[in-house]
Amino acid sequence: MNQHRSGIHHITAIAGDPQKNVDFYTGILGLRLVKRTVNFDAPDTYHLYYGNGTGDPGTILTFFPWGRGAWQGRTGTGQVSVISFAIPQNAMGFWVDRLKQLNISIQGPFNRFEEEVLSFRDLDGIQLELVETSVDHFAPWEDGPINPENTIRGFYGITLAVEAYERTAGLLTETFGFRHIGESGNRFRYQSDTSTVDLLCLPNEGNGRMGVGAVHHIAWRTPDEAQQLRQREKLVELGYNVTPVIDRNYFHSIYFREPGGVLFEIATDPPGFLIDETLETLGTHLKLPEWYEPRRSEIESILPEITVSGVKAGVKVE
Repeated sequence: MNQHRSGIHHITAIAGDPQKNVDFYTGILGLRLVKRTVNFDAPDTYHLYYGNGTGDPGTILTFFPWGRGAWQGRTGTGQVSVISFAIPQNAMGFWVDRLKQLNISIQGPFNRFEEEVLSFRDLDGIQLELVETSVDHFAPWEDGPINPENTIRGFYGITLAVEAYERTAGLLTETFGFRHIGESGNRFRYQSDTSTVDLLCLPNEGNGRMGVGAVHHIAWRTPDEAQQLRQREKLVELGYNVTPVIDRNYFHSIYFREPGGVLFEIATDPPGFLIDETLETLGTHLKLPEWYEPRRSEIESILPEITVSGVKAGVKVE
């Protein structure tokens, strides 16, 4: 099941207030809002996509903002517990200063596997990290609010909290083509072409609970639909309960739970986010799949208005 560009396709999490979510990820982290659409299974809720300037797979963090007052999740086993972004070498000082100036509580920088790591949480409590790395897999957003020399370069990787790590590790190495590259205490590290996965073994932690501030699932890249079908067949042979292929408009997906309980998705790289918007207008209009277009007026009347402020092309934060 190895691909020439294996690794993370996107990560999806649950947020509370959609405007606060937009303000944090565009205004503070400097990501681009590349798509504003709806939850295809519940169109009264936004589905917001953030990424680099071109919305490349491997840079996409998405949210279902359930709204103010929605129940809070709990991070525990069976979940993605940490989302790690890659930043360029020598950018750590910029991010320490920036987050402090914006009153974001930080931990670090500290050293992990000989790399500098900065830890903090978003406004809903999701644990985030910035990892300084010399490898740039994804292009920066040249016209974003942060100087390209410092801007986030997509995902570095994730941490999976699991009760026991062995079967999850077997799936990653034997089926997804990850390599075991190190361990420290109860942390076991695996790497693909573009992504790092840490398995954090927490037998006494207890299961996580889905809700605001929790990660819903992690999606892995596959190059096309034919390869996806072969992957599905292999997973079924291994005894996994895998969904049929589901059309998500910007990619096609299959879903299953890995041995530790984390919801895995395999998503195709094509067709991508430019099928219904130009590169210049990504994320500027509410886009609906064709089966919801007859309900556009109703859906627009339910969804709260959101704006991207303080993020203007050509304006750099040095």
